[in-house]
Amino acid sequence: MSAEDSLAELAVLAESAGAEVAGQVLQTRTSFDQTTLLGAGKVEELKQMTTALEAGTVIFDHELAGTQQRNLEQALDCKVVDRTQLILDIFASRARTREGQLQVELAQLNYLLPRLTGRGAAMSRLGGGIGTRGPGETQLETDRRRIRTRIKKISDDLEHVRSSRGVQRRQRQAVPLLTLALAGYTNAGKSTLFNRLTQAGVLADARMFATLDPTVRQVVLPSRRRVLMSDTVGFIRQLPTTLVKAFRATLEEVTEAALILHVVDGSSPLAAEHIAHVTNVLAEIGAAGTPQILVLNKADRLRDAGAAARRLSEGRTAVAVSALTGEGLPQLLEAIDQALPADPVEEALFRFPPGATGQVHLLHEYAQVVEERYDEQGALVRALAPESVRRRLATFLVSGRGAVENAVKKLRAGCEVDSESVG
Repeated sequence: MSAEDSLAELAVLAESAGAEVAGQVLQTRTSFDQTTLLGAGKVEELKQMTTALEAGTVIFDHELAGTQQRNLEQALDCKVVDRTQLILDIFASRARTREGQLQVELAQLNYLLPRLTGRGAAMSRLGGGIGTRGPGETQLETDRRRIRTRIKKISDDLEHVRSSRGVQRRQRQAVPLLTLALAGYTNAGKSTLFNRLTQAGVLADARMFATLDPTVRQVVLPSRRRVLMSDTVGFIRQLPTTLVKAFRATLEEVTEAALILHVVDGSSPLAAEHIAHVTNVLAEIGAAGTPQILVLNKADRLRDAGAAARRLSEGRTAVAVSALTGEGLPQLLEAIDQALPADPVEEALFRFPPGATGQVHLLHEYAQVVEERYDEQGALVRALAPESVRRRLATFLVSGRGAVENAVKKLRAGCEVDSESVG
């Protein structure tokens, strides 16, 4: 990505945060200035520009050290924000759930901790009593200690959330449904596509990072199989490390998926770079080996969507779609059906004891029940069941050729099944 493209992306980020972009400045240097990042002449030029435009904030497309930020604020006489702080601010305004708010606060505190400043000994407090005379804890040290304490508390709370999410994930996995995850560069149209496929009504906004909190919904494939689809936070170039760590629990939805739908804005001239960046992030979070389908969204803006898909696919399955108009969605569902692991259907017999109504309901929900009968011993059910269902209900399977034949005869005769034939 060129410096001009990066600056243009920063402008979009600023607008997403609610700012009005008044002007842009670009400087080319062989090395950064240790005190102000920019050279002295460029700082003076920037000061004149901010004064003329009456700008209240200057945003840098680079992470600033605490000293650089303070020096720039003094020189420019206005608020100075770097790219990381801007993204954190956007995340803070988008988080809706308690989990999302905790994740953002944790990232903000980790960003703030090394940037705290104080006035050294002038801020010292003297203790009272024997053994406490002399310089005490400075205000700076107190602030750092409080932040570390808060970070520890939030980390513990998020670990609890992560455990709860793991329980929820295991409960979902107990139901024989595979999970898909939408991943992609921010503002690629993931939430619009998610709404099209699931009728979920998730917020879809042209602003970056409009969706932070993951949502999971069912999707019915052409084969009549049902799968779960998860919408996740968008990625971006130079996504702050503190955010990647903080959103670990959310990103696990991607790492646990059976298939990733890698959504990219096919109409963007930077589509190839966005794909490369998301691929790198997926590798960082341990999802590099997960099968992917490349989904080229916004095909309605492309002159030749098929050619774009072939150019960007790099050997992967690629489907051009328009989440806005619905173009290409049937082909996408077919591609998902073909990419997901096979789940062969076979006839099987199940004997459920009294009270196993949840398991009987699961069989009715995810298999085709052919015959069933209830008696004092519970329920005997013959069904055409996928392998995933048979694995889930293996405890209740009637096994052995003779036992199965005997059970079928008794089922059709309306008799009870001998419990010894259940294995």
